[in-house]
Amino acid sequence: MTLIKTDELWKTYQMGSEKVHALRGVSITIEKGEYVAIMGPSGSGKSTLMNLIGCLDTPSKGEYVLNNKRVSEMDDNELAAIRNREIGFVFQTFNLLPRATALHNVELPLIYNGTGSHDRGERARGALTKVDLADRMMHKPSELSGGQRQRVAIARALVNDPSLLLADEPTGNLDSKTSEEIMRLFDSLHRQGNTIILVTHEPEVARHAHRVLSIRDGVIASDENVSETERNGVH
Repeated sequence: MTLIKTDELWKTYQMGSEKVHALRGVSITIEKGEYVAIMGPSGSGKSTLMNLIGCLDTPSKGEYVLNNKRVSEMDDNELAAIRNREIGFVFQTFNLLPRATALHNVELPLIYNGTGSHDRGERARGALTKVDLADRMMHKPSELSGGQRQRVAIARALVNDPSLLLADEPTGNLDSKTSEEIMRLFDSLHRQGNTIILVTHEPEVARHAHRVLSIRDGVIASDENVSETERNGVH
C-alpha cells in the first residue's frame, strides 16, 4: 500500500533578484513498511525534500499525497495536525528538554494532542521500553549518554504510533560504536513494521536501508535497492 507519493515536486526560493530551484520536479513513491535512505551532498536538495515529506514546508509546485491525504494543498494548521498524527521525527541534535525526565520528554507529543495523563504515561513507558531504556525513564538528558539521548528521541518519535519515522542525520552527533547501536535499533524497528526514511550523507548509514534515493542538484539521480549482502556488510 502506498504511503507517500510525490508528483513533480518543485521548491523554488527567491534570493534577491535570483530564483534558486532547490527541487526540480521530484516524483517518488514509497510503500508502507519500506526502509528508505535519502542521500546527497550538501546543497543537493535532500533537506528540502525531507522538509516537504515531513510537512514542515510546502512545495512551490507539484503534488504530495501522504497516507491518502493531499498534503500539498494544506494550510499551516492542517500541516501541524498531520505532523503530530502521521510523522515521528528524529533529529541529529536530539531536541530534548534539558530539565525534563526521559519519560516527560517522550510524553510531549501526547500532551500536544490532548491524550489523558494515565494513557500518556503508559504509552511513554511502552515507547521507552521498546528502545531499551526502561531503567532510565526518570533520568534527565544530562544524566544520559549521547546514544541514550538519541534513544529517548526515537521513543518520543514512536509514541504516537506514526505512519512514518523520519530521521535526519540520526547518527551525526554520535561516535561510530554508538552510531552502529542506533542503526541496529532502526533495523529492529523496521522489522517490527515501521516505515522509515533516513536522510544522511554517510554511505555506511544509508546501507542499513533497503532502498537508497540519491539526490543531486534538486533531482533524483538514482533509486536503487540495497541487497541483503550489502546490508550485512555494514555490521
